[in-house]
Amino acid sequence: MKEPGKTVVLVVGEDFHLKTGKDHIIYAGMPSAEVYSIAQKKGSGYQGFAWNLYFPKKRQDITIDGVRLSVEMATPEEIRFRVVV
Repeated sequence: MKEPGKTVVLVVGEDFHLKTGKDHIIYAGMPSAEVYSIAQKKGSGYQGFAWNLYFPKKRQDITIDGVRLSVEMATPEEIRFRVVV
């Protein structure tokens, strides 16, 4: 996991490992003007699976795989968030 509290910026298609023993997430963009999507990915190598999670753009505090994230900004091209300790 990157340093807690540090801002992370992902563009569409980039992934981020939440922390050791947790899943990866991939920013999947915005399917509409008020909703952003994050794909949660389990597994590694050639075996694994992923699913999309959808959040309202105004929602700032989310939890994925038990890891709290504070979303600062979401646009169709990128998302900016901090990992909350």
